[in-house]
Amino acid sequence: MELNALLAAAVALPCLPRTVALLMNELAPEEPNLWRVNQLFGTDPALAARLLELANSATFQLPRQIVGIPEALALLGVKQLRGLVAAAPLGAASRSVPGVNLQQFWRYSLNTAKLARSLAGIVHHNQIAAYTAGLLHGLGELVMHLASAEKAQSLNTLVAPLDPRRAKIEQRILGFCYSQVSAGLARRWQLPGAVVDAMQYQSAPFDNDVYEPLAGVLHLAAWRARAREAELGEKELAVSFPGEVGLALGLDIDMVLQQDPIDWTVRPEAGDYV
Repeated sequence: MELNALLAAAVALPCLPRTVALLMNELAPEEPNLWRVNQLFGTDPALAARLLELANSATFQLPRQIVGIPEALALLGVKQLRGLVAAAPLGAASRSVPGVNLQQFWRYSLNTAKLARSLAGIVHHNQIAAYTAGLLHGLGELVMHLASAEKAQSLNTLVAPLDPRRAKIEQRILGFCYSQVSAGLARRWQLPGAVVDAMQYQSAPFDNDVYEPLAGVLHLAAWRARAREAELGEKELAVSFPGEVGLALGLDIDMVLQQDPIDWTVRPEAGDYV
């Protein structure tokens, strides 16, 4: 499995069945509630990616790249949105992506997006770009499991897909990791350079020739969301906090934890994301 071959593979990223159903219902009227449509697109990484890819396509020939869901929705017509949602491949709790718990993946991605938006607000960076990067940053892992299930699942025997060590182990064994796949997808979807760089260097923000603060924001958001999935306690949080990344942004662990926009005491039921 080579990176370029992986990026060239035709894979259908699964969408949340409940979100697709709700969107079809919302888009049925001639004048849909765009606030609600925006909210629904913002809960599903694959649907958001399809939307942004279409908005940034040559069809519209825009002078600048679209970075967020609200801009994309303002650009597309209702008919285009209906067609996009109707064609969306549905995912199930299992089976759809061998070796990946999709319910957990969807929850984790949404939590990362919310945290990235919140942290970006504190450090005065683009919150819409941060939300987009957070929502889409893990899609490379799905592509790796879909395009080369056997190799990806063999890695699962060493470390789980959402384990903080996943990127390093993938890099060591495969020569690349999910973050590079996610960045390659974002580049193909014509997303802005800052978002592509944030995804590329999300696991190691200082590896970039020119440090991209959004990569640091994404790194901290993903750390917090992964820690939540692992149910880390206070001591484990303190030990695992990426202090150097926080220092570069002027954020300590207390500031990061105080920005949690989610009720971490309640673990959502399957499909409960909107």
